[in-house]
Parts: sequence; C-alpha cells; structure tokens
Amino acid sequence: MTPNTDASPHPAPPPKKPRLAYAIATALGTGYLRPSPGTYGSLVGVGTIVLCAIFFLHPVSVTGWFSQHPLSEAMFADRHFLVPGSDIHDSTLALPLLCALLLLLILGAIGVWSSAHVVEYSGEKDPQYIVIDEVAGQHLTLLLPLIPIALPHLREHFDFSGYAIFFTLSLVNWKYLLMGFILFRVFDIWKPFPLRRLEKLQHGWGVMADDWMAGIYAAILLRLALHFNLV
Repeated sequence: MTPNTDASPHPAPPPKKPRLAYAIATALGTGYLRPSPGTYGSLVGVGTIVLCAIFFLHPVSVTGWFSQHPLSEAMFADRHFLVPGSDIHDSTLALPLLCALLLLLILGAIGVWSSAHVVEYSGEKDPQYIVIDEVAGQHLTLLLPLIPIALPHLREHFDFSGYAIFFTLSLVNWKYLLMGFILFRVFDIWKPFPLRRLEKLQHGWGVMADDWMAGIYAAILLRLALHFNLV
C-alpha cells in the first residue's frame, strides 16, 4: 500500500500568550474590572501618583522604619526651605521632579510595547481591558500643570526648595487629584480633535497617543484651575 502523500502537515501551534505584556497593559488585571475599566485605570494612575508623593514626603527606610526626607524636614523643621548652611540641597529636592519625568518616560515606553503585543495577540484594535493608556494619560494630567516654567511665582527667583514642596504636596491635595481625575475622564470619553485620528496609529501608538492627548487637554484646564486658585 502506498502511503497517503496528501495528508496535511501538523498545524502550527498557536502563539504563546504574552503574559508580561498583558500584565502591564491591564495594569495587573485592573482592565478586567467592570464596569468602565478605563475609570479604574485612571484611578490606578491617581493612586500611583499619590504613593510616589507620600514616599518623597515620608519614605520608608530599608530597615522598615520611617526615615525623614528632606522635603518633610524642610516643611516641619524650624526653618523655611533653604537657608545658608542647610543640609538640604537642590540635588536632593530635585528627586521628585526627576522621578516624575522618568516615570512618564517609562510608562510611555512600556505602554506602547505592551499594547502592541496585546493588540497583535488578541487581534483587536484597542481592547477595553488595555488600561495602561489611562494610567499614563492620568499621570500626564497631574504632572504637566506642575512644571516649573508654568508657575508664576518662580519666574524671577527660582526657589527650588519651595517648588519641590509645592510639587509634592499638590500630588496629595484631594481637590487637585479629583479635578485632574474628572477632567481626564471627560476628555478621554469625549475624544475631541485630534484624539480619534491618533487612535488610528499603528503598533501600540494608537492605543497610547489618544490618552496622551486627553491628558494634555486636561492638564491645560487643570493648570488654569491652579492659576485661579480653584484647587
């Protein structure tokens, strides 16, 4: 008997699920919460911002005890910000701002990477369970209004110690956080121009870019609210 040469070869195994990408893109499963996973993703963004601010105000040392940070030291000690001979240096006070900028860059990079892998694996354009874009957009909303160049009282004489305390305390101000959260959600849902065009970008960029733009719009209004002392 001649062998059947028409038999089809074994089908290729399905691609392996990119679990790390899914964990990042869903913010450790937050994207599976219902209803409105985008809202939960934004709350993760607010929560991580608050935790970072609390750390810089009063971080935990390696021994498990709370160690005094220069920011809280400058706030509560009997001295006002930087004084001659103080052991509080601008390089130390710059840490919150530098870490915030680094966090934005890292979130953007891993957001694009993880979103691209999830979109490729799932075959969906922008699955609702991807919420790393909301996390990143919410961070933009809360951090951009606090950049030094936008602060009127720092134009002439830049007091970095005063700015660092203002920057960090703003991120634990519930009024500031609430307004930033609401503004970002409004723009993320409303999607004014050019958000819907940005959604059409490929390879994870479309997933992230529209939320970045929503975060920028929200940050502009939040900066105006700061200027007029509404928060």
